[in-house]
Amino acid sequence: MMQKKILIFSTTYFPFVGGAEIAVKEITDRVSDIQFDMITLRFDSKLPKFEKKGNINIYRIGFTKKSPTGTDLLRFPLKLNKFLFPFFACCKACELNKKNKYDAIWSIMAAYAGFAGMFFKCTHKKIPFILTLQEGDPIPEIKNKVKFVSLLFKRIFLKANVIQAISVYLSDWAKEMGFLGKIEIIPNAVDTKKFSKEFSKNELNELKQKLGKKENDIFIITTSRLVRKNAIDDVIKSLKYLSTNIKFIILGVGPDLLDLKNLSVVENVENRVMFVGQVEHDEIPKYLKVSDIFIRPSLSEGFGNSFIEAMSSGVPVIATQVGGITDFIFDPQKNSDKKPTGIFVNVVDPKDIAEKINYLLENREVKNEIIKNAKELVFEKYDWNLIAKDMKEKVFDFLLGGETYK
Repeated sequence: MMQKKILIFSTTYFPFVGGAEIAVKEITDRVSDIQFDMITLRFDSKLPKFEKKGNINIYRIGFTKKSPTGTDLLRFPLKLNKFLFPFFACCKACELNKKNKYDAIWSIMAAYAGFAGMFFKCTHKKIPFILTLQEGDPIPEIKNKVKFVSLLFKRIFLKANVIQAISVYLSDWAKEMGFLGKIEIIPNAVDTKKFSKEFSKNELNELKQKLGKKENDIFIITTSRLVRKNAIDDVIKSLKYLSTNIKFIILGVGPDLLDLKNLSVVENVENRVMFVGQVEHDEIPKYLKVSDIFIRPSLSEGFGNSFIEAMSSGVPVIATQVGGITDFIFDPQKNSDKKPTGIFVNVVDPKDIAEKINYLLENREVKNEIIKNAKELVFEKYDWNLIAKDMKEKVFDFLLGGETYK
């Protein structure tokens, strides 16, 4: 039996890492009986135009610059990449399809990659189209961005044969956009083995020393892209209401870096905020292990991989009750019918953030129960082995006639 082939459209991929990129890698690495090809943007001229990474043949396109910074991505010509991606990617897909005869195409998110998939589908009607909804921005904001092409944007949903949504929140959006077909809610997950790993005392002490953690220090940590929707500024503002031994560790990069650094100076807490920058994904578990609380008081979330990574590591989480977060974080006060797995704070409320941090620090029993329940939930529902199995059986096999090659 010939191996099935799926072509993926994704505007970014490794080494540019976010929740969607991790999800694609973790799923494809575990589905070995399908050949995956991908068309993605190159950005960095040092990256090869083609390479095989894991179980994906990667074809990179678009304008490039050597070692571009975040600012470079917002300038000409790199700024044009995402806008042109639907057209360039569709052309590249037509070229590759002549040689590879794809059994399905798969767009990661309904934005630029979604347009690429939709354009290809219009000219290759018999090839099934999988649309994955991974969006983290607020739905009203997305609608506002596409208002001038709203009818065309809606066709991304209507042309799909199957939609995979990573949360109930995004599943509801697909229905709102008029999709009447098969929707599978298959969330993102975590490598539970990696994030529950125990490190030696020496390794942890070495990292604590590097971060300057003293014996009585409390570390609250976030792993976030530095953008407004992740509300890192609200955590910085909360520090003035907290004891000076409470420090904020920020892992990640993004366009708001300078503004956030300036804010920490304005708030007079710059000596309590540490901008670590981009950290290799394999190193994140170690940073979580030397921390006491994970926090991201998001304005919106499609799902929130970082939360379940912290939960798997045994770090209690503080979040806002928005978007896909409500699928797996349950607050002891607001979700009394469920086992607590985290603490909710109000949106854009630094004082409430401070109060909830103190609440967790002062209530050891509640904190321990949250850690226990959260870890159990992640291992039960959010392990990549389980998610990849669901993706294969409920999406890939459904479209590709999987009974012939199971």
